[in-house]
Amino acid sequence: MTDIDDDVAIDGEELRIIDSGERELYEHFRFVADKGQDLLRVDKFLVIRMQKSSRNRIQQAAEAGCILVNGKAVKSNYRVKPLDVVQIVMDRPRYENEIIAEDIPLNIVYEDDALLVVDKPAGLVVHPGHGNYSGTLVNALAWHFKDNPNYDVSDPRLGLVHRIDKNTSGLLVIAKTPDAKTALGAQFFAKTTKREYLALVWGIPEQKQGTVSTMIGRNPKDRLQMAVLPDDDPNGKRAVTHYEVVEPLTHVALVRCVLETGRTHQIRVHMRHLGHPLFCDERYGGDKILRGVQGAAYKRFIDGCFETCPRQALHARTLGFVHPVTGKEMFFTSELPADFTALLERWRKLPG
Repeated sequence: MTDIDDDVAIDGEELRIIDSGERELYEHFRFVADKGQDLLRVDKFLVIRMQKSSRNRIQQAAEAGCILVNGKAVKSNYRVKPLDVVQIVMDRPRYENEIIAEDIPLNIVYEDDALLVVDKPAGLVVHPGHGNYSGTLVNALAWHFKDNPNYDVSDPRLGLVHRIDKNTSGLLVIAKTPDAKTALGAQFFAKTTKREYLALVWGIPEQKQGTVSTMIGRNPKDRLQMAVLPDDDPNGKRAVTHYEVVEPLTHVALVRCVLETGRTHQIRVHMRHLGHPLFCDERYGGDKILRGVQGAAYKRFIDGCFETCPRQALHARTLGFVHPVTGKEMFFTSELPADFTALLERWRKLPG
């Protein structure tokens, strides 16, 4: 997944968040095997307990890493033992409230019978969650699919395969069938998707290109933040970002970031870790003057920049994956939105 919404279970109050390798997952179902449980394949075990799900669908969920036993992903041939804890997890929280279809405009880049790709504007929350139960991308999808009897917006087997933050703009892929969701989810899990972001950061990184590889987890001093943690911290997950300076400007730089993993706020945390927070990133300190000589004229210029692009300057520019039905490689590019473009133009005109 990509950087995850600021507003979805960020405080840990909605649902248990499970650390499973490369993804942040949410428990949807949990079963504990009886003390007298005979050895039984986990797919058969779950078919018995989930009568509305087929064995084939459960096997696909296992292939996508969505079935855990005692906290670890297992394949469908795993044999359940007495007192094993079997969980079915998803890449989004369960929706506790009914999803209301809302006529929110969608910028649809591509759509076919299996999937659609949308270009999300900054400010639009992806999933309903803590404090945001309407006005989200999922509400917009409910409206878009209101006449499609095969698409249930509350069905966890359908919908968004990954997420980006509320105030990040850019590309997202949505699965219209369970098979497409499973196949696309497996690609994100295997890190075979192509995801490139553009970010405007404070300062110019000394190394024009490089790789940041750290452990990332919740900041123990601020639950609304993520932070780089020591390598041996059990609360951290490995996060890898490749970056390249695209355009050095006065006091800021346009940077291309390629995700190898997709942790919560990964790019925002990694750029701050390098000493170059994203411009206007309030949560990670980028909403202050961090470079340049203090003065009234420069402060007015920076204030104007903050007004031009009043959110973290981060855009999910490219998205690539293999089509789950045709096997064809798909690649999409999103142009920088107007606020980000205007911000760049302001900086380009500032004398060096």
